Order: sequence, then C-alpha cells, then structure tokens
Amino acid sequence: MAEIIIDGKAVAARVRSEVAEEVAVLRGQGIEPGLAVILVGEDPASQSYVGMKERDCEEVGIRSFDTRLSADTSQADLEAIIDGFNADPAVHGILLQLPLPASLDAESAIARIAPEKDVDGFHPVSIGRLVRGLPSAHACTPEGVMELLRAYDIDPSGKRAVVIGRSVLVGKPMALLLIEANATVTVCHSRTQDLPGVCREADILVAAIGRPHMIDASYIKPGAVVIDVGINRVGDKLVGDVAYSEVEPLASAITPVPGGVGPMTRAVLLKNTVAAAESAGL
Repeated sequence: MAEIIIDGKAVAARVRSEVAEEVAVLRGQGIEPGLAVILVGEDPASQSYVGMKERDCEEVGIRSFDTRLSADTSQADLEAIIDGFNADPAVHGILLQLPLPASLDAESAIARIAPEKDVDGFHPVSIGRLVRGLPSAHACTPEGVMELLRAYDIDPSGKRAVVIGRSVLVGKPMALLLIEANATVTVCHSRTQDLPGVCREADILVAAIGRPHMIDASYIKPGAVVIDVGINRVGDKLVGDVAYSEVEPLASAITPVPGGVGPMTRAVLLKNTVAAAESAGL
C-alpha cells in the first residue's frame, strides 16, 4: 500500500483559506479582486466546471463577472468582450473556458487577453516567461501538481520525472515547472518507443493523456510518486489515466481520481487571480 495518498481536497481547502485571508487584506486596502469568466456554448462539463469556479470565488470573496455566450458567437464578438474586460479596472483576471466551439479560434482569443490578466497561464507571454524562468501566472493544473508536491514535502530536485502527454494545457507547462524545480524531465507521447520502459525510470510520474486506466503496474518503478491528472468518465464514474488499484501498492505516493489533482486546478485559479489583483494595486 502506498505510504501517502495525496489528498487534493484538503490541500485545495488550505489554499482557498489562504486566498480568503489575502482577499480580506486587499479589501482592507480598497482592492476587490475580480475574475471574469467567459463560457461559450453549452458543453455540460464546461458548464459544471464554470459553476464550481463561480462558487469558489464567492467562498473566498472574489467578485465574479460571468459572461455566457451562445455557441454561434462570432470571433469578433468574443474578442470584443475580452477587450472590454481588458479595459475594465475592476477585472483582474480573465478566464476563457476551453474548449471553444470549433468555429472559433482559441489561440487568437487567448492571445487577445491582456497578459497581466491571464490567470490561466495560457497566454504566449505567460508561457514564454515560464520558459525563461521569469515570474508569471502558471497554468493552473500543472501548478496545482507542484502545490501538492510541496504540501507533501516531495522534492523533485535531482529526481527523474516523466510526464506522459505534451499538451499546451498540461504536459508542456508541467515539464517546464518540474525543470524549474531541478528535476531531470522526460516528456512522453504517442510516438514514444517502449513507453512502459521509459516510465519505469521515473521517480515522479505524471499521467496526463486522457485515456482511462492506461497506466498499469507495468509502467511503475516501485516507490515512485504517481500523479494522475486524467479525468475520464466511464459509465457513471470518474476515473483517472492510472489503473489505481494496480498501481497504488507499488507507489510511495499517489493521487486518487477524483479528489487528487482536480480540486487544485480551481484553487490555483483563485491564487492567480489574487496575485493579479495585488500586482494591479502596486
């Protein structure tokens, strides 16, 4: 049995509590942190997720500016709304919920967000600053993973880390954050040869591929830390990319799904929003 079952709910609750304290301080200085949330279309998963983010904002005292648009919204109309939030001093962070409908250009819309209001960490400037090792908002899910590692005193420095997945949302920024933490990082993907063998070299294994239960015991070095970023619906259950019951006995620490990385994504969004408000108030 794994020595540590990483409790993302508990760590996220601590982060939200810390954010609420910071919000109270800012309000005392006359600054009310504001987050603009833009949802295009009626994807049920996106609607649910945005609803949870809005409740999080209410819990910690962040003002939420909600904009919900129909799936046939034009690129020009979407970018005009983004421009409006860019110009609004009451808005410190802008969240554009992804994915967008296929008719819209997500890259153009993300680039339209003012870099200082990019609390999702997806803007080209934010990614570029991460590559350069400069301060910036970090993508929420990868930064949430780093928060979990810190919370459990798991130090990546000098360790072999393997990230399975190379998306710009998770895999690439995850690798960069681990490099910044002085890990030796390998990024794997669909063209990687002998994927299980590469993964067995990992002291820290991060699975972010979106394939339920793909990572079984054959991928795991005994004693590895296993971080499961995957959230997949199988029937009426949410499951990860990791075959938990097979892998958990081999791991020294592991995140469950649900209750592992998921809660941290929203917690880091709040943290990034407060940081943006603090910067705007300087």
